[in-house]
Amino acid sequence: MKKDELKDKLSPIQYNVTQKNGTEPPFRNDYWNTFEEGIYVDIISGKALFSSEDKYDAGCGWPSFTKPIDETEIEEKKDTSHFMVRTEVRSKSGESHLGHVFDDGPEPSKLRYCINSAALRFIPFEKMDEEGYSEYKKLFRKK
Repeated sequence: MKKDELKDKLSPIQYNVTQKNGTEPPFRNDYWNTFEEGIYVDIISGKALFSSEDKYDAGCGWPSFTKPIDETEIEEKKDTSHFMVRTEVRSKSGESHLGHVFDDGPEPSKLRYCINSAALRFIPFEKMDEEGYSEYKKLFRKK
């Protein structure tokens, strides 16, 4: 999808986050405090990125996950902006900024994928079939 099409499709915060490597405010975004069962998909490509099974409260004000559903859908890049060295997380299919990954998460991975809600769309478990994500139901304890 072209940039001008994305600008029409996305809200201003979604566009800023995904296309301009922006960051939404902590504790004032859609999914930081959502713990309902379901998956989080890329707002651009629709690819499944994260599961609520791997989500936890990191206390940072953004959705945090221990791992992606499919590592091939995630790209990691060195980010030296804001006088820091971090690892940016990007959507491979959506070619967009998602957030950052840090090594201060829980065992066993010790990873914290800190992701902007504006880069995601949440699909509740109960709607996964109708939304075309049935194959991901196997990720959940309740089948």
